[in-house]
Amino acid sequence: MAERRPEAGPGPGGRDGDPLGEKRHLAREEFAAVASCEASVARRYLAENSWEVQRALNAYFERPAEEGAAQRRAEPAPGACVDLTNEETTDSISSKPSTSENPQQEDGSMFSLITWNIDGLDLNNLQERAQAVCSYLALYSPDVVFLQEVIPPYYSYLKKRASSYEIITGHEEGYFTAIMLKKSRVKFKSQEIILFPNTKMMRNLLCVHASVLGNELCLMTSHLESTRGHTKERMNQLKIVLKKMQEAPEYASVIFAGDTNLRDQEVTKCGGLPSNILDVWEFLGKPKHCQYTWDTQTNSNLGIPAICKHRFDRIFFRAAAEGSHIIPQSLDLLGLEKLDCSRFPSDHWGLLCNLDIIL
Repeated sequence: MAERRPEAGPGPGGRDGDPLGEKRHLAREEFAAVASCEASVARRYLAENSWEVQRALNAYFERPAEEGAAQRRAEPAPGACVDLTNEETTDSISSKPSTSENPQQEDGSMFSLITWNIDGLDLNNLQERAQAVCSYLALYSPDVVFLQEVIPPYYSYLKKRASSYEIITGHEEGYFTAIMLKKSRVKFKSQEIILFPNTKMMRNLLCVHASVLGNELCLMTSHLESTRGHTKERMNQLKIVLKKMQEAPEYASVIFAGDTNLRDQEVTKCGGLPSNILDVWEFLGKPKHCQYTWDTQTNSNLGIPAICKHRFDRIFFRAAAEGSHIIPQSLDLLGLEKLDCSRFPSDHWGLLCNLDIIL
């Protein structure tokens, strides 16, 4: 999730010396960060739900689609609708991907993945943006797809449009993560959801055990706590992710890919990555062309005037201790082309990673 600016100024009645006012102000900030809505919307839902953040968020995400589209942005696009299942299956990408985005040819010695925060919480032009994401999946045909900020209608749409994939989700309500496995290449074995006990934003860690060409895989995705104000919780969640990667069976290759919302200094404060876990971008020599996955200078979806560039979306890898090996080979950005609606598929760029399977 992108950075959202905190509400300016005290709430009604002021906050100075008012514990209740301070508590409600923080609740509004948390609600607005998760729902990406205006402070007035957050205040209304919280007031209607006894200022209980979780209850208010449930009510917000379960509201009728028409109401949600009106509240999410002050000026929703004409015809914006969260029902994606009746659209015509046409290619919505207005121009071909750049030459750096070469389609992945299916090869027994190659393994490919895409990770992408698809910003399902933004209802503006959601149908066209969802079409674009599916067009990229069809173009590159990755073996595994890691998604964040999926909402139930988007999930239904993916099940319809991406029938060649098995889709495992981290939740069924609100917004959640998902891992998609290409049925012809990847065999699903089991799944597990690790709860983040102190999350304020319904975040968790989704783990899927699978295999490709006889290679055991432990696949993980998450959407770590958003915004600068939740740095401590985000770092705690990173520690849970790294611990789970360490605990995976030694015979399995472990891949975590997701929207971490991390700043480099936060990783350093956590003690860095364990010696047997690598950051794929760093392993590949820190290629400049795919350093920033959230870039408000180039990506105008959020309309943020300030220039913010972050490497929020990351891929961590732990090799199997024995047997055949999977080695990262390349990394590229996806979703760099504006659509006919003059917006990008998401406020995040996607990451396409190709890996070699050495038998």
